[in-house]
Amino acid sequence: THRVSWTAWLCLALAASAVADPPAPRSAAPAALQWMTPAVEAPRVSYHSFESRAAGTRVSYHLYTPAAYAREPDRRFPVVYWLHGSGGGVQGIAPLSRLVDDAIEAGKVPPFLVVFVNGLRLGMYVDWKDGRAPLETMIVQELVPHIDARHRTLATREGRLLDGFSMGGYGAARLGFKHPDKFRAVSIMGAGPMQETLDRTPRASRKQADELLQEVYGGEQAQFRNVSPRRHATDNAAVIARDSLVRMVIGSRDETYGANLAFHEHLVALGIPHDWIVVEGVGHDPLRLLRSSGDAHWAFYRRAFE
Repeated sequence: THRVSWTAWLCLALAASAVADPPAPRSAAPAALQWMTPAVEAPRVSYHSFESRAAGTRVSYHLYTPAAYAREPDRRFPVVYWLHGSGGGVQGIAPLSRLVDDAIEAGKVPPFLVVFVNGLRLGMYVDWKDGRAPLETMIVQELVPHIDARHRTLATREGRLLDGFSMGGYGAARLGFKHPDKFRAVSIMGAGPMQETLDRTPRASRKQADELLQEVYGGEQAQFRNVSPRRHATDNAAVIARDSLVRMVIGSRDETYGANLAFHEHLVALGIPHDWIVVEGVGHDPLRLLRSSGDAHWAFYRRAFE
């Protein structure tokens, strides 16, 4: 029996890291928004920032470039936009970039760039109701054009793949399904919150749920539903079914399994083709999920970039 949990933001793992940052302190005052993260030092990973009009400040991101990027100066490359889980995701950049680099060097997947998006500690990849954190606008309208202008990308929807774990899986689903004209492929891993209401679960108190609902969604369940992956999949089902590649990956022991199963069934009911991959014996652990998925993970990337 699996317990349903919306607590992508309370899970012990960051996106692509089995070790979480300490929980953010609770305060009645709004938390500071960390638009500039610390720089991560890792092979083939560089640190960048750009001026965001939406955020009203500079916003950082990290970029992985494969060895072929330097060897072939006239070549353009597809891009994976990686959306991290709660906590900021900085700790996950080095291990995930090594995993990608090993797969590319082994010939499991063609070379591609990875943009490690700054989604804030609890940004939810949505424009906040009060306007303080316009994450969606920053990513779709500013970061993507910036990447295409500054780096040698395949600057079309066919050259872009959204991937993410936990809160990032939720973000990949909602951004990919809302903007199918921008992203051809959508990978949804261990995603949450995927259910229809932001409510108390075994891993979060009602107070914590209410705080997140208030800060990001203006305290309105209707707003949470209106910006949800479920709503965007429903609104754009015909386009997604015709033009997009979609997959869901979940561990059989992940507490978000039930909510992900329900979302999978929602996509089936909408007629949206997608891969549904259940990795046996794995909980809410992104690195183990990726490694245990074996070639299925890179097979989806190959299909997306063929």
